[in-house]
Amino acid sequence: MSTIKGNQIRNARDINATIQRISYQIYENNETQQSLVLAGINGSGAHLAKEIAAELKSISNLDITLVDIIIDKKNPRNGVSTSLEISAYENKSIVVVDDVLNTGSTLIYAVNYFLQVPVIQIKTAVMVNRNHKNFPIKADFKGLSLSTSLREHINVILEGDARGIYLS
Repeated sequence: MSTIKGNQIRNARDINATIQRISYQIYENNETQQSLVLAGINGSGAHLAKEIAAELKSISNLDITLVDIIIDKKNPRNGVSTSLEISAYENKSIVVVDDVLNTGSTLIYAVNYFLQVPVIQIKTAVMVNRNHKNFPIKADFKGLSLSTSLREHINVILEGDARGIYLS
């Protein structure tokens, strides 16, 4: 196991409770829907989406479609694709999920991808909102808001013994 550098600000128990709370919020926001698309941004966002989907399945009757969003986080203008055809999202309620909202560029390009077809609504969910946005996008469902310096780094670990949120 690699060592995690930085201070742990949330542990595994905290993350589990946060996923449960976010899942309930998503369900309350979509209780009139029969289905929901959870679109996780590659990496930790996709893993987080899977955990939210599992929780939603245990608390609701929503038909959950899990989708992976493939995007270059360093340069999201390089294009966005998903694990399903764009027509699969037509007239659906969508929640785009990522681990950390930093500048907002990844989320805004991901949300824009789904605007190619008519949808019921698009919401966003993140584990950590860093409040450094350069784009007009917000986290509709968030686990934690942190005002950090631009030099600090947030690392969200969702697997293994190191499960937690770290600030370095």
